[in-house]
Amino acid sequence: MTTARSVLFAPDSFKGSLTSVQVATALAAGWSVARPGDATWLCPLADGGEGTLEAIAAAGGWSWQTAEVRDPLGRPIQARWLRSTTGSRALIEMAESSGLSRLAPADRDAVAASSVGTGDAIHAALDAGVTSIVLGIGGSATTDGGAGLLRGLGANADRDEARADLTGLDARLGGVDLAVACDVTNPLLGPVGAAAVYGPQKGASAEDVVELDRRMAFFADALEAAAGRRARDTPGAGAAGGVGFGLLAIAAAFHSFALRPGVELLMEATDFDARLATADLVVTGEGRIDAQTAFGKTALGVARRALAAGVPCVAVGGGVEPEGIEALAAVRAVAVPVTERPQSVEAAMAAGVAPLERCGERLARLVSVWLT
Repeated sequence: MTTARSVLFAPDSFKGSLTSVQVATALAAGWSVARPGDATWLCPLADGGEGTLEAIAAAGGWSWQTAEVRDPLGRPIQARWLRSTTGSRALIEMAESSGLSRLAPADRDAVAASSVGTGDAIHAALDAGVTSIVLGIGGSATTDGGAGLLRGLGANADRDEARADLTGLDARLGGVDLAVACDVTNPLLGPVGAAAVYGPQKGASAEDVVELDRRMAFFADALEAAAGRRARDTPGAGAAGGVGFGLLAIAAAFHSFALRPGVELLMEATDFDARLATADLVVTGEGRIDAQTAFGKTALGVARRALAAGVPCVAVGGGVEPEGIEALAAVRAVAVPVTERPQSVEAAMAAGVAPLERCGERLARLVSVWLT
């Protein structure tokens, strides 16, 4: 008789292809084909960028909310956010209001794009009585040093006029614990700063990059003087086009403030540790398991937690490279490719969920061999 097991599926999204909810669902469906008696639990994860809200909502304990905000070009739109069933916590995704996905390719304008909509979303959460916010800042369209976000919260801030007056900043921030999901360590300015590294993907030309860096330097002078602290060189200041900088500069305005790796915050929001404690196996994964995996991507974060809990871990990847295999092996996790034959990245991304379902089934059959 085959012993029934409890399996936790906690993958990240396969960027550009499938959400983490789709990945977790497909793997679990395939697993159940081979081992229908096992208990399968879904805990899809994300890193703070697009897809974060769906991943958290799927874990339960949250309700969808909407707020009228301004998009990166100042146009009114409806943006979603999540509120805990207790009412005190919120999860806000910057991409919902100030994301690159909000703009058609022809509308991308790295110079004009503003983060004001993200400030609008935080303001809406304050109006709802929230006192704890997790803010994911991935996928932004902006390079404004956080000036727009500060305007959305009541400050008189403008990157292009190098103006920063914080006297109108919403006083309710003093009762808020803000945790920012941030997986980059770039400073605000210079050759590895917000404009130089991320500006081109937001539509900035080489000339724009130089000009954006110049304008943000002047704005940084003004905001640091107003806030009374230097924040431009802090790791993460360059995140989301400088939104990291803007928030770091006003950190003292919050009850508490922290920049933290996205995977850690998302695991907390989904009660991952409690779910892991009841599992016999955890299956994680992401689009590519490669050299970047060693720098704190979701698969490694899950594998580390699994090791600490004494739970075996398997990580599936759309692509798997030796460096990623080694990074996971160091925490006793096994990397398994989803692909079944040589194919282009484009073909793999277009294949949908079927290969993941078959991968889940193969993993389950391997477990059955091990148990018999």
